[in-house]
Amino acid sequence: MSFISYLVAGISLGSIYAIMALGYTMVYGIAKMLNFAHGDVIMIGSYVVFYAVNSFGLNPFVSIAVSVAVCTLLGIVIEKIAYKPLRKAASLAVLITAIGVSYLLENLALLFFGSDSKAFPDVLGLPALSLAGGRLKIPGITIFTIVCCIIIMAALMSFIKYTKAGQAMLAVSEDKDAAALMGVNVNSTISLTFAIGSGLAAIAGVLLCSQYHVLNPYTGALPGIKAFTAAVFGGIGSIPGAFVGGLLLGIIEDLSSAYISSQLANAIVFGVLIVVLLVKPTGLFGKAIHEKV
Repeated sequence: MSFISYLVAGISLGSIYAIMALGYTMVYGIAKMLNFAHGDVIMIGSYVVFYAVNSFGLNPFVSIAVSVAVCTLLGIVIEKIAYKPLRKAASLAVLITAIGVSYLLENLALLFFGSDSKAFPDVLGLPALSLAGGRLKIPGITIFTIVCCIIIMAALMSFIKYTKAGQAMLAVSEDKDAAALMGVNVNSTISLTFAIGSGLAAIAGVLLCSQYHVLNPYTGALPGIKAFTAAVFGGIGSIPGAFVGGLLLGIIEDLSSAYISSQLANAIVFGVLIVVLLVKPTGLFGKAIHEKV
């Protein structure tokens, strides 16, 4: 593969990380909580698509819509049962709960779907794009992933800026008590945030598994950690930061794997994060806590 091929593959992987990171950064920016079960929601969404296509013969896009609906509902349930009672609790209690929810989802997946890895189908079946007289071929799923990420990013920022619900999210992120006094339903706003983040997780899961074609109960674990890293890298709480952080993380990982060592790629990614945070502790686009979006 040429440098251009690796770069495009890195942008594609980074686009997936960016979509995942949006879920982390929205929940933290608005609810001031870290949803470490996010990666496992990605895994659940992928299983929904897998069985919807293979067992029920549904159209791929219908299957993805079902997956988004299931993950959206799952996100709301997780917020209501696990996170809502802990909004005023210590950070350690929230972290332990998040890890507990993550293990619960993984073990439920092991129980219902088994531990064997499944070959995730090419549900979209997009043709490759040939460039430079056929010397450079870009898989269709790669192009679709990048375009999908850009559209989601633009739509989410427009939603936050121009809709009443988006403005409510901004108000809650600044000050929950003041937002409540202004008539904002804080509970509904936080639930909507979890719902949007979890719906995006379903899309990210399909894109991830469509590129790597492997699905098991731990599929979302490492990508989820990397997506969290991307959110921190860009400045957790910042939507543009999640986008840029995801892209940079994917590019660094792919180029490191290609030109340095595939075994050291993850170490390099986390090493770059440490360096960035030493120089700029709030991340590339991070703001002071009281100003986060």
